[in-house]
Amino acid sequence: MEYVAEKCVNLRIFEDNQGKMNRSLLDTGGQALVVSQFTLHADTRKGRRPSFNRAAPPDIAKSMYEQFVQRLRTFGIHTETGVFGAYMQVEIHNTGPVTLMIDSEI
Repeated sequence: MEYVAEKCVNLRIFEDNQGKMNRSLLDTGGQALVVSQFTLHADTRKGRRPSFNRAAPPDIAKSMYEQFVQRLRTFGIHTETGVFGAYMQVEIHNTGPVTLMIDSEI
């Protein structure tokens, strides 16, 4: 989780004065909203039903989620969270045409 958190806070995904993606979350003083959403990473290579067989068991996944949130906070990022495993409605307003998936080798 340390690698993923460090990557998230340092990715240059926010525009600078010239409109170029050249500023990080740390550079902008931005905040983070962390919501557990395992359905975003389903394996759909075989069949017609998404598979979550490679997902971590809930107790391990919750621990990873909490470690990620804590790591963001150690970088000084104000971080809000959802409730792990809960059904939630989240409203989001994206700026720009970019969606990123951040993963580690572990």
